[in-house]
Amino acid sequence: MNKRKGYVNKEWVSPLTISEIDSLLENLNKKIEENQESVSDHNVKQRFNDNFHNQINDITVEIKSIFDDIRKEEKIERRTIDRIQAEIVPVIQEAAKIPDIYYLFEEMQSKDEYTYKHNIGVGIIATYLGKKLGLSSENLTNLTLAATLHDVGKTRIPESLLDKPGKLTLTEYEEMKRHTIYGYELLKNIPGIHPSIALTALQHHEREDGHGYPLNLNGNDIYYLSKVVAIADVFHAMSSNRVYHQAMPFYMVIEQMNRDVFGKFNPKILLVFINTLMETLIGKEVVLTNQQTGTILMINPYDPLKVLMKTDTGIVDLRMEKELQIDRIISK
Repeated sequence: MNKRKGYVNKEWVSPLTISEIDSLLENLNKKIEENQESVSDHNVKQRFNDNFHNQINDITVEIKSIFDDIRKEEKIERRTIDRIQAEIVPVIQEAAKIPDIYYLFEEMQSKDEYTYKHNIGVGIIATYLGKKLGLSSENLTNLTLAATLHDVGKTRIPESLLDKPGKLTLTEYEEMKRHTIYGYELLKNIPGIHPSIALTALQHHEREDGHGYPLNLNGNDIYYLSKVVAIADVFHAMSSNRVYHQAMPFYMVIEQMNRDVFGKFNPKILLVFINTLMETLIGKEVVLTNQQTGTILMINPYDPLKVLMKTDTGIVDLRMEKELQIDRIISK
């Protein structure tokens, strides 16, 4: 992409020619064909069907049952961890093998059981990101379990507070923040689990600049897996419908995360996530803020939201259409 004539100083500086557009369309068709072959080779297509959708729903119900038991018993037994590792972790890890995670967007749009769907969604996104970061098999398994249990401390928060539709009072917010400490306390003494599981529950709201909670730790003191889960947690939360706010448009999610590259989150981890996310948009159908639909042809690596796309009316270059943005991804 950066070898085409007119690509200077890492910016697009001239309109694409007809031959260049034809070349892009040809490459797009090849990519779609390659993706179709990959889907066939790895049985990914089956994971997108109703059976796979039902699997996600099933483990969401399962995690709700587990969290309800923890709420009643006020503790986590080793057998509970074994149950999660046997019944939930394998499904999450299979879901994270899918080449992109846009199939999750449909799941994010339902307000029902958000607390529990959030744990599954963060588990999938964190595992997906961990794979892109090249984590070892052992660390990846620890990451999946840590992400799935990152909010387990909310079992000690009153459900009326978790489901409150309006803004929390200062006292309520302070109590809500304690879910990180509660999760750590529930997990830290369970025999046979890696310390990262409890540390992630404690640290997933800590931030690189020291402005997180509960301990205002800075980057050097935050466990690596906690940093990965923090990014997955925020991305899933911003992209989801919740009782007190609607999902943010896609472009707003990416813009916000871009602003947080240097400050709140580990820049290396976040840039891997954003770049991987945007690269997988090539060939995807999206809806713009004017409700026009189209297929993405090219991503500008230095301004990833300013894509080149094919629509029913022709080629649209979002560099030239300042008022247009990507509102949402069409999941198929």
